[in-house]
Amino acid sequence: MADPNGFLKHGSRETPVRRPVPLRLLDWKEVYEPFPLETLQIQASRCMDCGIPFCHNGCPLGNLIPEWNDLAFKGKWDDGIERLHATNNFPEFTGRLCPAPCEASCVLGINQDPVTIKQVEVELVEKAFDEGKVTPIPPSKLTGRKVAVVGSGPAGLAAAQQLTRAGHSVTVFERADRIGGLLRYGIPEFKMEKRFIDRRLAQMEAEGTVFRTGVNVGVDITADELREQFDAVVLAGGATVARDLPIPGRELDGIHQAMEFLPIANRVQLGDLPAPTITATGKKVVIIGGGDTGADCLGTSHRQGAESVHQFEIMPRPPEERADSTPWPTYPLMYRVSSAHEEGGERVFSVNTEQFVGKDGKVTALKAHEVQMVDGKFGKVEGSDFELEADLVLLAMGFTGAEKPGLLTDLGVDFDQRGNVARSSEWNTNVDGVFVAGDMGRGQSLIVWAIAEGRSCAAAVDQYLEGATALPVPITTRTVPQR
Repeated sequence: MADPNGFLKHGSRETPVRRPVPLRLLDWKEVYEPFPLETLQIQASRCMDCGIPFCHNGCPLGNLIPEWNDLAFKGKWDDGIERLHATNNFPEFTGRLCPAPCEASCVLGINQDPVTIKQVEVELVEKAFDEGKVTPIPPSKLTGRKVAVVGSGPAGLAAAQQLTRAGHSVTVFERADRIGGLLRYGIPEFKMEKRFIDRRLAQMEAEGTVFRTGVNVGVDITADELREQFDAVVLAGGATVARDLPIPGRELDGIHQAMEFLPIANRVQLGDLPAPTITATGKKVVIIGGGDTGADCLGTSHRQGAESVHQFEIMPRPPEERADSTPWPTYPLMYRVSSAHEEGGERVFSVNTEQFVGKDGKVTALKAHEVQMVDGKFGKVEGSDFELEADLVLLAMGFTGAEKPGLLTDLGVDFDQRGNVARSSEWNTNVDGVFVAGDMGRGQSLIVWAIAEGRSCAAAVDQYLEGATALPVPITTRTVPQR
C-alpha cells in the first residue's frame, strides 16, 4: 500500500494547473502546466490499495492501478512503468484522452475526491520516455505468419503491436497520409500533441511493424487480394459514418461535419496547409452536439478567432454532482467543464434545431426551440422558438457505425442490429480469418475500450494462427462484452 494514512493526510485532490486562457489561445500546445513529481507522489499516496479495487472494474484495460500508484509513491519508476505497460500499450494516449471511468469507481470517491489515477499514469510514462526506458521489444523469433491490420487508430495500433511482438509479420494499412486515425486527425493538438504519436510509432517500427499509408483497402487493394496475401485480417477502421441532421436547409454552404472541420485544423498545425479551408475566423459559430467532439470544435474555434460560439445539446443540463441515476461505482452523469468550455462560448441545453436559414446559398441562421422529455421522448416546449445567427455550423452528434460499401461488403462480413461488424466472443467475423476490434465492431466508444479490444483481438488472432497464445489479455476483455 502506498501509504496507509495517505488518504487521511492528503484529503484534497490536486491536478495540473491549466495555462491561463488568454495565453493558451495564442497557440495550439497542450493546456496544462508541468506537474511537480513530489506533488504526484503525494497524490499517489492517497490510493488505499482496496481489498476490492473497483478501479480495476472501471477500467476496460484492467490496469493494475493500486500497484503502480504504490510504485510511483515509492519512486520505483522502472517497476511502475513495467506494471503500467503490462496492460496498456499506450498510457500516454489514455492518460491524456480517457474520461477516466477508473476514477469514477475509485473507492475513495465515495465520500472524498478520487485518486488522480490519470495523472499518475501519464507522469509514469512521460518519465519513462524522458529517461529512455521505453525501448523497442522485438520478437525473439518470427512465426512466418502474416497479418493485415486495417485502420491505425488505437485499436489497430494495439492489435498490431501485440501481434508483432508475438512474432507475426504485421502490416498496418491506413487510407490517410499519416498513421494515427482519429488520434492524428480528430483530436486537436491542444488535447494531445502529435509528437506523442510519432515517438510511439518509432518504437513500433523498430519492433518490426510495417505501416502503409495512403492505401484505401477495398479499392487500392481488394478484399480478395487482402485475404490472399495475409493469413489473418484485423478490421479496426472505426465507426466513421457521422450522424447527420437532415432538416430543411441542410444543403446550405457553411454547414459541416466535425470530422470535416477538425482534420483541416490539424493539418495546418502539421504544416500541410498555410491556412484552414474551413475556418471559424471572424464567424458566428454554432456547434450542434454537446460531447467531447463538440468541445474539440469549441476549442478549435476559439483558437481560430471565432466572433462567437454557441454549443447546442438536446439533453438537459446535468446536475453539478453525481446524478442519482448513476450511483457509485458507475460513470457519473454530471456537469463537466472541459478546458475548451473554460475558454468561452455559450452552452445551450435542452434545445433542438429544426431548420437552417440561408441567403445566396449560404447559412445565415438557424431556427430552434427548447425541448423537454415526455414519456421517454423529446417534446417541443411551446412558445420557446428562437432564431440564432450563424455563418458556420458544425455537426458533432456522434457516429452511426462503420462504412459498409467497399471493403466490408466485399469481404462479406455480417452486421449486427446497430450497424456494426458482427463478431463472436472470439473476436472473429463470419468470414474465416477475419477479425474485428474497436469501434468498427463495438460502435462509437472510448479510447480505453479500443486499446483493450485491440489487445484481446490480437490474442484471439494469435491463437487462430498458432493454436495457442502466450499474449497477456486483460480478463475483463477476454471475450466480447454482452450488451
